[in-house]
Amino acid sequence: MKVVHKRLEETIGPKRAREMESAEDQQKAIAFYEKIINQDPVNEEAYRRLMIIYRKQKNYKKELAVIRAGIKAFENLYQPSAGLVANKKIKALSKALLKSTGLADKKGNPLYQKEPIGSWTRRKLIVEKKLKPKT
Repeated sequence: MKVVHKRLEETIGPKRAREMESAEDQQKAIAFYEKIINQDPVNEEAYRRLMIIYRKQKNYKKELAVIRAGIKAFENLYQPSAGLVANKKIKALSKALLKSTGLADKKGNPLYQKEPIGSWTRRKLIVEKKLKPKT
C-alpha cells in the first residue's frame, strides 16, 4: 500500500492563500498567511499580502502590527552574526568603498536600508500618520 502525504506547502502555501483572497474569503486568506509566517518568518510575500488585505479593510492597526513584525523579522535576518569576526583590514576597506561610492555617511554607516525594510518603513510612517487623532 502506497501512502501519499500532502506537502504542507500545498495545503497552506501562498498559492492557496491567494485563491482564498480572490474568492473574497478574506478571513481564511488572513489565517493562511499567518500560518505561512509562523512557518517561515521571512516570507516577504505573506507579509505583503497581509498588509494589502488590512489596507483594503482600512484596518490600519493590524496593518501596522504586520509591518512592525515584518521589519523586525527582516532586521534579524540581515543582522550580522555575533560569532563572525571580520578582519579589521577588510572592515576598513569595506567602509572606504561604501563611502567612496556614496552608499555610506562619513562615519561609514549605510545610507540605504535593505529591501523590504526600506519600503515597509516608509509605509509604517504613512499608517502611523493615519492612526494619529486629528486635532
